[in-house]
Amino acid sequence: MAYIITRRAALALGGAALVAPRAFAQSNIPTQSASAPSLPIERGATLRMLRPVRFVQPDEEVFRANAARFTAQTGVEVRVDFVGWEDITQQTAVTANTGAGPDLIIGFNEAPHIYADKLVDMADVAGYLGQKYGGWKAMAQRYGKRANSDMWVGLPFGASGGPLVWRKSTLNSVGFDAPPEDHAGYLKLSQELKRVGKPSGFALGNAVGDGNGFAQWLVWSFGGYLVDENNNVAINSPETIRSLEYLKELYATFIPGTIAWGDISNNRAYSAGECHLTANGVSLYFSLKNDPAMKAIADDTFMTLLPKGTQQTSPMAGLTLNAMVFKHSRYPNASKAFLQFMLEAPQYDPWLQANLGYWSQPLNAYNESATWSSGDPKISVFKGVMDTTFYAGYKGPISEASAAANADYVMVQMCASVASGQATPQQAAAEAERRARRFFRSRR
Repeated sequence: MAYIITRRAALALGGAALVAPRAFAQSNIPTQSASAPSLPIERGATLRMLRPVRFVQPDEEVFRANAARFTAQTGVEVRVDFVGWEDITQQTAVTANTGAGPDLIIGFNEAPHIYADKLVDMADVAGYLGQKYGGWKAMAQRYGKRANSDMWVGLPFGASGGPLVWRKSTLNSVGFDAPPEDHAGYLKLSQELKRVGKPSGFALGNAVGDGNGFAQWLVWSFGGYLVDENNNVAINSPETIRSLEYLKELYATFIPGTIAWGDISNNRAYSAGECHLTANGVSLYFSLKNDPAMKAIADDTFMTLLPKGTQQTSPMAGLTLNAMVFKHSRYPNASKAFLQFMLEAPQYDPWLQANLGYWSQPLNAYNESATWSSGDPKISVFKGVMDTTFYAGYKGPISEASAAANADYVMVQMCASVASGQATPQQAAAEAERRARRFFRSRR
């Protein structure tokens, strides 16, 4: 799916194309004085961009309108290709390795760190936006800045979280107002749900979002981690083994079949009333809310952060949109100017609202967006997704090695082997350590 905005087309479309095509609530986004970087746009500049396909239709509509406004103001024609989520990583790799193709890509998570040497430094734009909009959030800084340097390899656009999703009436029926934040209380809740035939369920299959999200939470909530701050493999630890011992008890309460669950499996089970507690993005809630036949389940559905366990805050990472500009582009200034424009309040806030809470902001000032105050109060749990200090590859620097270990499902398969009874916690942790060392020896 692609579209091209030319200056003539943008002007011909008139005012309707130069503002968000839907009515959005007025936000009071606070700003500070900041000097924009000098980005003289190259003569004859045109841009081609890849980004993931929309979650909801207004996402694309507002993105189109914002691109049209940029074209109208600068004369730079912009072509945007909306790419399937399963394809964006592959197309990013092809672009980086061939040195040809799109000028800029919005990819996922650590993608800019894998190809850092082939990307344009965006520290000037990041510095300006951070100063103007109250600073970048913790996870945005982690995914934006190259480790141990001042280079910004990416400009994070937002992140999608995966909190607990649960049926209030069901929890109330077994004596709980909400899911507990400690391990013992959470296990007790899960056991009670199993007892009344309304179990919980979490993906333990090779699911990019849900599988990784559950395995990471489990290990992190006990104080474990894949690698330490210096990228030394540290997964085979007492903390990890305690998390896996806990998993054996927790897994016994799950709905059958979660070992093979993919990213859509829990959505189906929850919607069918087979599972009454899981973890998911806001997409599950809105799919229920927008279906009249599911109104009763939607009204009964609430969302809260995953249990803290031994941590001070809920140990969750979000799926992050991360924009990058390639050195092969003939128009790096135009590319950076476009990204800067898209992250400015007149463009970004309507886009944030259009996504209904699915993407959470990377800059602190957008905490004041009407997204979080004028709509459905249930989505407020997603407001602080990028405030977390946890990320894929925690605690080490983001690198090609951490990306490879995540893509190879090292932590997910460690957990699955224990849950299925194929390995003891000690055996599973040792195998995860062996697998992780292959990546961190050869790629860091």
